[in-house]
Order: sequence, then C-alpha cells, then structure tokens
Amino acid sequence: MAKLIATLNVIAWSGFWAFGYLALASGGDEGGNTVVALILAALGAGAGLSCWFWLVRHSEATGYARPANRAVIAEDNEETV
Repeated sequence: MAKLIATLNVIAWSGFWAFGYLALASGGDEGGNTVVALILAALGAGAGLSCWFWLVRHSEATGYARPANRAVIAEDNEETV
C-alpha cells in the first residue's frame, strides 16, 4: 500500500508542476484554459500533500523514521519535555 501511495504522490506532484507551469505560462490571455490549469494544479498539490502526509505518518508508525520531537503533556496539565 505504501508503494502505491508513493507512486500516487509522484504523479500528483508531477501534475501540480505541469499544470502550474501551464497556468503561469499562458499569460492570462486564455481565461478558460488558465482557470482549468489552476484548478488541476491545485488538485495535484492537494493530492500530493495528502499522500506525503500519509507517507510520513506511515513511516513513523512502522519505525522507518523516528517520530518528530513533540512536547509531552503530563496528567496534571504541566508541560514537560
């Protein structure tokens, strides 16, 4: 499953960069094409971020990556590090 999500991550970011470039390079003369390219770039960025966050959580849960440094809150609401 992780390999599938990683592949989707690459495809989503590729779509973001490709359609983002098309949106920026169109010059705004073609309004409809620019809007479609912007929407597709935003969808690619959203899918890429969600896949990347899933991969980060999965790698921390499986022990492949160490968890991020986070403060631990004690039972009596005092913050300890």
